[in-house]
Amino acid sequence: MKKLFILLFLHTWASSSFAQIHYSGQVLDALSREPLVGATIFAGTAEEKTGVATDTAGRFNLLVPGNKTTLTVSYMGYKTWQNSMSGSSKTLLILLEPTDNLLSGVVVTGTMREVMKEASPIPVEVYTPRFFQKNASATFFEAIGMVNGVRPQLNCSVCNTGDIHINGMEGPYTMITIDGMPIVSGLATVYGLSGIPNGIVDRIEIVKGPASTLYGSEAVGGLINIITKSPQTAPLFFADVFGTSVGELNADVAFSAAKRRVSTLFGINYFNFHNRLDINGDNFTDVTQQDRISIFNKWSLTDRHDRSSSLAFRYVYEDRWGGQLNWEPRWRGTDSVYGESIYTNRFELLGKQILPLRQAITLDYSYNIHQQNSVYGTTVLLANQQVGFGQLTTRYQLGKQQDLLLGAALRYTYYDDNTSATAVGSGNQPSVTWLPGIFAQDEITINAHSVALVGMRYDYNSIHGSIFTPRVSYKWSFNAQNILRLTAGSGYRVANIFTEDHAALTGARTVVIAERLLPERSWNANLNYVCKFYPRNAGFIGLDASLFYTYFSNQILPDYNTDPNKIIYKNLNGHAVSSGATVNLDFNFLNGLKIIAGATAMQVYRIESGVRLPQLFAPPFAGTWTVTYPITKWGLTLDYTGNLNGPMHLPVLPNDPRPAQSPWYSIHNIQITKTLKNNIEIYAGVKNLLGFYPREAVILRAFDPFDKNIMVNNPHGFTFDPTYNYAPMQQQRVLLGIRYKIR
Repeated sequence: MKKLFILLFLHTWASSSFAQIHYSGQVLDALSREPLVGATIFAGTAEEKTGVATDTAGRFNLLVPGNKTTLTVSYMGYKTWQNSMSGSSKTLLILLEPTDNLLSGVVVTGTMREVMKEASPIPVEVYTPRFFQKNASATFFEAIGMVNGVRPQLNCSVCNTGDIHINGMEGPYTMITIDGMPIVSGLATVYGLSGIPNGIVDRIEIVKGPASTLYGSEAVGGLINIITKSPQTAPLFFADVFGTSVGELNADVAFSAAKRRVSTLFGINYFNFHNRLDINGDNFTDVTQQDRISIFNKWSLTDRHDRSSSLAFRYVYEDRWGGQLNWEPRWRGTDSVYGESIYTNRFELLGKQILPLRQAITLDYSYNIHQQNSVYGTTVLLANQQVGFGQLTTRYQLGKQQDLLLGAALRYTYYDDNTSATAVGSGNQPSVTWLPGIFAQDEITINAHSVALVGMRYDYNSIHGSIFTPRVSYKWSFNAQNILRLTAGSGYRVANIFTEDHAALTGARTVVIAERLLPERSWNANLNYVCKFYPRNAGFIGLDASLFYTYFSNQILPDYNTDPNKIIYKNLNGHAVSSGATVNLDFNFLNGLKIIAGATAMQVYRIESGVRLPQLFAPPFAGTWTVTYPITKWGLTLDYTGNLNGPMHLPVLPNDPRPAQSPWYSIHNIQITKTLKNNIEIYAGVKNLLGFYPREAVILRAFDPFDKNIMVNNPHGFTFDPTYNYAPMQQQRVLLGIRYKIR
């Protein structure tokens, strides 16, 4: 009897120990109720897990040994869902909250640490690749135009170089970092933006207003932080290839691998366009001809103490040219046929290391080399820029109420070219600038509703001396749905004309630097209000609105009007202002319809010698929108995106036949995406659906690019000038692409 009891006990114990519990169900977007394809469901411990992925309908089936487990559901762009499970089999409906909405997500840019966006005292906007895929584009430069208040501006109608404006301020006032490091500056601000492929981007964080307290020089008008994908969370394989009806071809391919504590991500982007279009009949290419390749490799290592480090490399080569339709490479640098030909070689290294010390100290470092071989007609620019950066940061928790960030940074900039920028007498002397700095920022939790942030930075520029940049912020949370933020701070910038302003080199104008240029300074205030609504049976509505005001002193602006044959640079004898209001609305309806819409109204001007003058290329009103509607039963997603721009002042000359202001104009795009089995998506669309492009003669005297006949029928003494540009010279084009992903 005793033996029988033992046998029955062992049988019962074994049955319960090795029993399998069946979990099934569906994973949906919490807002749109759209099925999430490829979401991962894991059960078990960190050492031993069982997992599956959802199918095209978001459904899953999982067998779990034992009757107790922890179920974890994750999907890129969504908050992770986790719950302890026990007992019998269950059918679950799991709703994941998206993090790619304007009003949610994890951010690091405002405070240099990962916090939920709602908890950050600094207003930060977050955008993921899923947002930009609604209007497929080949580069970060083109994609960023989907963001309200951020505008990519083409600065040359021949070679199509450009920069990025935030709230109407010129591109050099926008600091662009990669993983928080100042990789994109100087030459890269003009020539390197198109070389950042979307395939390496995990998310983009945007701070509008000075961020110099944490990031130093150049973060005057705003900061765009491009955060690259982590090898640990990147798909095993990813490919995105598309082409357009005008001959553009773009391919992004990436794969990741991991073994124990080491993981790596390798990606290649290739872009090609060779179609000499001339829709306005001026005998010049409307869009530059391009060959570009970008190679990216990132490694991540986690040691036995869970300290992580990363190291990334990126190489970019680009051959682009624009000019007269019959230009060939043999005419490069001659005055026979006009062309602007630019060869770019760029290498970047980025690293992060947590030092093995008692007090956790993070070391960030980067180094980049940018070599430029450019020809603008007969003008040659041979430039070499190298930027090294190192930064140490540490945090101290002072009780439960204070989080203190301390940091020390050093930036080294080497610049050499064959222009007067580095000329000394009859010789040449490369520019070398050292910029050491220290900073401190204290985040103070006053109570459950309010947080204050106070920061100060001191930099010593080896040319211009000491520079202080303070910042203060205050966040008040009325409740989880209403947040108010007030931020004020200072920024500064040391200008380099020849690396930042393409107009200084193109055309026939002579560059005149009228005086020794001093650093620009700015003071900014920003009031931000975030509100979330959850109407019954209506889904979700989010509001993000801001008032902004920036005051500039010592501003450096090009003067095109005093002399039609010159571009004159000097510090502004007066001040400049950028002010306005911006609002973003995020609608998510239960039927799957999602609308993200934004508008910015602004006044950007300068006061010089008592006269108010408007800022060029700054529309007083601009808006963007993204409308998405999923048809779940057919596996289709419809996207309609676009932007609207008000009249902006343009660089015209006295008696110029071209309008001094652009018209109101709007760009519309549509795209349809079909989700197939095995994580395959095919998509098709039409860019610039209504076919808008500038009808004006955007290139002045295109018929005489070398000014050989400047004295013939030219009473006003006009010269060849390609700087008049406000919109891409492109008509409708059909797009067709395919994406494939292995998780």
